[in-house]
Amino acid sequence: MLMETTPVNEKSRILIVDDDRSLRGLIRDFLAGHGYTVFEADGGQAMRKVLEQQAVNVVVLDVMMPGEDGLSLARTLSTRRDIGIIMVSALGSETDRIIGLEVGADDYLPKPVSPRELLARIRAVLRRQHQQEEAEDGGGACIFEGWTFDVVRRVLRDPLNVIITLSEGEFSLLKVFVERPQRVLTRDQLLEYARGPDSDAFDRAIDTQVSRLRRKLGTRTATELIRTIRSEGYMFLPKVVRQ
Repeated sequence: MLMETTPVNEKSRILIVDDDRSLRGLIRDFLAGHGYTVFEADGGQAMRKVLEQQAVNVVVLDVMMPGEDGLSLARTLSTRRDIGIIMVSALGSETDRIIGLEVGADDYLPKPVSPRELLARIRAVLRRQHQQEEAEDGGGACIFEGWTFDVVRRVLRDPLNVIITLSEGEFSLLKVFVERPQRVLTRDQLLEYARGPDSDAFDRAIDTQVSRLRRKLGTRTATELIRTIRSEGYMFLPKVVRQ
């Protein structure tokens, strides 16, 4: 199913993926009333059809759906650097939220969803996307320990010039580290720099992202790149040279 409201601009296009038709309609009407172009999909197949036809900035994705669930869809979407992911689910425990963030979601909201809170989260994701685009316009390649991290093209190459795939969260976190090398960064600082001041994510989510990033970097070099500073946070050890 696909429905579109009158667009206000090209930077406010939202796709709602949920098998609950009434909930989709409620969110659609609320977001449309605030000037967003809204598309709907009742599952993975319909979502892919919309994405083939339309440019979308943020996907609001339900976790529990028949067939392909939201976690699987989020893993697929996380390879798209141009799309933000907000997961919504009746499963609202800390573990469920961590899993959602691990598979690539930018944010995670428990059901029942408050339309006003969802709107605030969407605005925060769009704001971070805009800030990231602005930063990348003035960025370039960063070199450290033989690695090349091209912030503009969003490409990480290991010392053998092999491209290493990063999720959106891993990309944001590595960008924070290379911009602030050889400094101790607390978990709160990493959360703010990577996700923005509007994020309500939590320490354990950052620990998980750091662990995943460290594993990807560690498979290609024996040199320690990210050090845990007890009771303080993390430090990116290498010297970073910008091209």
